[in-house]
Amino acid sequence: MKLHEYQSKMMLRDLGVPVPENGGTATTPGAARAACEALGGRAVLKAQVHTGGRGKAGGIRIAESPADAERLASEMLGMLLKTHQAPEGLRVETLLIEAPLVMTREFYAGIVPDRSVGRNTLILSAMGGMDIEAVAAERPEAVARERIDPALGLRPYQARRACVHAGIPEELIRGLTPMLVTLYDAYIRLDATLLEINPLAVTDTGALVAADAKVIIDDNAMYRHPELADWNEDAADNPIEAEAQRRGIQYVHLDGTVGVMGNGAGLVMGTLDEVARAGGKAANFLDVGGGARADVVQSSLELILMNPAVRSVLVNIYGGITRCDEVARGILQATSAMEIDVPIIVRLAGTRAAEGAALLAGSHLTPALSMQEAAQLAVDAAAGGRVVDG
Repeated sequence: MKLHEYQSKMMLRDLGVPVPENGGTATTPGAARAACEALGGRAVLKAQVHTGGRGKAGGIRIAESPADAERLASEMLGMLLKTHQAPEGLRVETLLIEAPLVMTREFYAGIVPDRSVGRNTLILSAMGGMDIEAVAAERPEAVARERIDPALGLRPYQARRACVHAGIPEELIRGLTPMLVTLYDAYIRLDATLLEINPLAVTDTGALVAADAKVIIDDNAMYRHPELADWNEDAADNPIEAEAQRRGIQYVHLDGTVGVMGNGAGLVMGTLDEVARAGGKAANFLDVGGGARADVVQSSLELILMNPAVRSVLVNIYGGITRCDEVARGILQATSAMEIDVPIIVRLAGTRAAEGAALLAGSHLTPALSMQEAAQLAVDAAAGGRVVDG
């Protein structure tokens, strides 16, 4: 579950992380004006969408007066914010209204799991305000990493060592060390899979403040956080992802034209790779999971076809727990209940694959014997555009 910036800061503030003073959120120009007045007449308006690069795209603006805040909010609310991460654009429906900061230094601090060693890792850089991937590629020596023992947590000596390796000025290390330890404690208490502060600002008064914040919480731990239930429906900016979340289906929106459905994250990722090798691009990642029933398969296919960019659908099922005949029934139910104008390529293998193939025989669906053949057929079909079933 992705938290918006205002949600992340609310949670972090309650856990002891310093954040800027804010006037709340605004969904109308009038509310932005009132929030600016509450902050003393000047404010920063920040679009609440899940993407980086908001500033360059016009998603962060400074209001010099309440009237200015109202004017800027009227321009920002409803706009389609396009960034390098979201070239198709994300609609702005909520603004965070904050007191402006005078920043003298900007650092980057993040905590992520490193699956190669089975431990969480602190990432720190003195080059904040930039894309950390770009910094790591261009200036690897400017990025410090500390692997964290899960039994001990982030120790102060590790935080200090990271500061030294990252080139943090000595006079700031004393204050930054406990803040990094607090960030790690917040990461664990929130059951997060990502906590990123960029920039972690040093203000003109010498204060350390989380000027921006990104938090992603493990979906498998949501039962431990009932206080986040009201935010869960707003976790996805893409409407199809939001609908998938409501249906309990693992769906990620991508920017291609081949809709992809499979069972198991590894198989779906492999299918996406095969689509790319065949010269195409996947429109989504969708995992129906193990033991998927016919109704789940039908619901999944409906989600895929909600995307108008989809020009073909590739269903790739390897039957283990999942029975291929159940998948076949789900596809037939969906295609009989929906008006479908894209070709559907189906590859079934494993448990009851023969029974599944028999159910699909004589239908308008296109069978494939291998994943590679299915990917090529799907890419070729997508290149031909949408077709009406004969």
